[in-house]
Amino acid sequence: MARMFRVLGFWTLVIGLMAYAGHMIEMAILFFAQTAVFVLLGYLNFSERTYILMFWGYMILSFAGFTYWSVFEMGMPF
Repeated sequence: MARMFRVLGFWTLVIGLMAYAGHMIEMAILFFAQTAVFVLLGYLNFSERTYILMFWGYMILSFAGFTYWSVFEMGMPF
């Protein structure tokens, strides 16, 4: 399971680099920060249950943040 967090770090790095190449600096910084967290957690060797709980927490936080942003921060398309 620790290896999967390192894989998540790799893919968030790839997405961050593509965002940086596309001049989306805020998105790139967000994904570079996620890369650092995923790689750090991947080398801490927690138990599999801990990794699953951390991933669920990450998914709940990211979905709640995305929902908040898309409903309250983005304008209504008219």
